[in-house]
Amino acid sequence: MFLIATEESGDRLGASLMRELRARLGEGVRFEGVGGRAMAEAGLASRFPIEELSIIGFAAVAKQLRSILRRIRETADAVLAASPDMLVIIDSPDFTHRVAKRVRARNPAIPIVDYVSPSVWAWRPGRARAMRGYIDHVLAILPFEPQTHRQLGGPACTFVGHPLTEQLATLRPDVVEQQRRDAAPPVLLVLPGSRRSEINHHMAVFGETLAQLQAQGLHFEAVLPTMPHLEDAVRRGLESWQVRPRVVVGEHEKRAAFRIARAAFAKSGTVTLELALAQVPMVTAYRAGAVEAWIVRRRITSSSVILANLVIGENVIPEFIQEDCTAAKLVPALRDVLADSPLRRRQQDAFARIDAIMSTGDLAPSARAADTVLGVLRDLGNRVSAA
Repeated sequence: MFLIATEESGDRLGASLMRELRARLGEGVRFEGVGGRAMAEAGLASRFPIEELSIIGFAAVAKQLRSILRRIRETADAVLAASPDMLVIIDSPDFTHRVAKRVRARNPAIPIVDYVSPSVWAWRPGRARAMRGYIDHVLAILPFEPQTHRQLGGPACTFVGHPLTEQLATLRPDVVEQQRRDAAPPVLLVLPGSRRSEINHHMAVFGETLAQLQAQGLHFEAVLPTMPHLEDAVRRGLESWQVRPRVVVGEHEKRAAFRIARAAFAKSGTVTLELALAQVPMVTAYRAGAVEAWIVRRRITSSSVILANLVIGENVIPEFIQEDCTAAKLVPALRDVLADSPLRRRQQDAFARIDAIMSTGDLAPSARAADTVLGVLRDLGNRVSAA
C-alpha cells in the first residue's frame, strides 16, 4: 500500500490508518510512500522530508513551484514503480491530487482513495465532479461531506469520523479544571496561527486587540499555545505587544490550556472545531496576503469559512475576515464571549450538540477508515474479477 501525506495533520491520520491496517492484516500489508514523523514511527520510510512542502499561501507556493512540481513527478513515478494494491492520498490536495491524476493516467488499474476531502463545499465545487476521473473513494472526516459529494456529482464518499473525536478526554476539563475555567480572571486563549505565514499576518492585530481589551478595563489571563518549531517566531512577534500572554509550548501544554480556558481568540481554521469540541466559546479572525485574499474572495461559496459553524450547521461563531479583522471590531465581540452574554450562551448551546453530529458510533474514526479502505479494495477487486 502506498500512502502520501505531506502535512503534520495528514501524517497523524496516515500513522493511525497504518496501525489499524496492520492490526487487521498483520504481516500481510507493506507500506511505502511519503510521510512525516508519526508515519515513520508506524514503519514508513518516507521518500523525502515533508517539511519541504510545509508552505502556505499562493505567493509562497509560487516561489517554490519548480521544487514542488519535481516532487510531484518523483512521487508519481515512485507509485507507478511500486504498483501498489492501493494508493491512499491524505489531505494536501494541491500536491496529492496532482500525483493521483498522473498515476491514474498512466496506470488506471491502481485503486486510489482520498483520505480527507478537499473543501469542495467552500470553494471550487467543480473539483468534486472532476475527482471522479482519478479518485475511487473519499474518506470524509466531516459529517456533511458525503451529501455534498452526492449533490456535486463527486466520487463515492464515506464519513469515517474526525480524529479529534478520539481525543475528547484531552480537550475537556475535569472538576478542578472546570473550576479554573469558571474563575476570575478568565483565561483567554490566543491562537494566531499554526504556520509562520499565518503568525506574520496576525500577530500585530492580535496584539493591538488585547491591548485595547485591557485598556477598556477588562481583566483576563492571556495564554498563547504554540508548537516548538514556531516558538521563536511567536516570541519575536510578542516583543511589541503591550499585553504579554503566557506562552505554552507543545501539544500536551496546548490541550491543558484548552481545558481551563473560558474563551478563545483564534485564527479561523481547523482549530475552531477543536475549540468547539473542547466547549470553548470563541471569536475568530483571518488575514491573508493580498494575492491570496483576492483569489479566495472570488471563489468562496460557503456561508461561513469557520469549520465549526459548517459542522454545526449554524453561524454561531463570529468571523472577522481581512478588512473586518481590526481591533475596533474584534474587541466588542471578545468582551461578549468572555461575559455571560447571549453570544456566549448561543455558542455553548450549539457546542452541546456537536458530539451527536460528529458521532461514528462504537467504532473509532481510524478503525472506520481502515475498514472502509479494505472494503473499497475488496469491491474493486470483485469488479475486476467479474469483468
